[in-house]
Amino acid sequence: MTRALITGITGQDGSYLAEFLHARDYEVFGLVRGDDAAEQLRERLPFAEPLRGDLGDLASLETALAESQPTEVYNLGAYSSVSRSWEQAERAADITGVGALRLLDAVRRSGRSDEIRIYQASSSEMYGEATTSPQDEATPFAPVHPYAVAKVFAHQIVLTYRRAYGIFAVGGILFNHESPRRGPDFVTRKISRGVARVRLGLQDHLTLGTLEVRRDWGYAPEYVEAMWLMMQQEEAEDYVIATGVTHSVRDFVEAAFLHAGIPDWEPLVEIDPGLQRPTDIAELRGNPAKARDRLGWTAATAFEELVGIMVDADLAREQARTAPATTGGERRGE
Repeated sequence: MTRALITGITGQDGSYLAEFLHARDYEVFGLVRGDDAAEQLRERLPFAEPLRGDLGDLASLETALAESQPTEVYNLGAYSSVSRSWEQAERAADITGVGALRLLDAVRRSGRSDEIRIYQASSSEMYGEATTSPQDEATPFAPVHPYAVAKVFAHQIVLTYRRAYGIFAVGGILFNHESPRRGPDFVTRKISRGVARVRLGLQDHLTLGTLEVRRDWGYAPEYVEAMWLMMQQEEAEDYVIATGVTHSVRDFVEAAFLHAGIPDWEPLVEIDPGLQRPTDIAELRGNPAKARDRLGWTAATAFEELVGIMVDADLAREQARTAPATTGGERRGE
């Protein structure tokens, strides 16, 4: 049985990846920071074994590697919120950037560096204000916020260790990928949840920072397959994973309201400039040609289908949260 260690296993990508690997008879281990996270992992992914560790602590990473004895390590742990990276820039740099270095060092020092393959979750945000579009593996990075700067460091240190020590380490430059498991602080979930609540009469409008930025949005469960495919290749290389098509936040909002049966949506949306980031990128669009040609991977879920999946999931969640309890008739709280 192949053994895999996943950092960030309780997040969107980590949970989908764990399920993907488990279905392929992997023994799955997840790095968690404390008792609450360990219990959460046991409840959500009962087949996964929690291991205590922190990307900020090299010794704990060495212990986790010794306990799990993995052949594949997927580093998905990060401060994944761009806005939060502005609020806690030093912590974001340490965990998202230097954390990848600590993990590489732990593998190098394990005595098994020739047996362990490493996946690093890189990000399209690294391209920042790119001067060419679409962006591919050769496009220069131009990060514009702390999260992206930290991701560039992590991506480059993977390349450095790959060259210097011969470690099989790959960087997956994933463009935006969404699902019902996306955290509520991400704009796509904010939209899908807000539209669901408007549809159910639980709130009267949706507030956003902008409608104009454009992103290359795909469906997260498909993107974790691309991560795995990168790790199965003979040579370690970096790949852009994307749909190659962009849509604006306005497009996402419109598709969400239309799916919920609300065609006249514009009066229901308010723009609050205070929600805008200190710097924002007008458009990011990936070129997935290398992934298509080398990995045989292409995005399969259309944009409107992705939006519908998310809205339906949030409608179901909100209906369950507000439905009368089965005993006593009280309503479940928020």
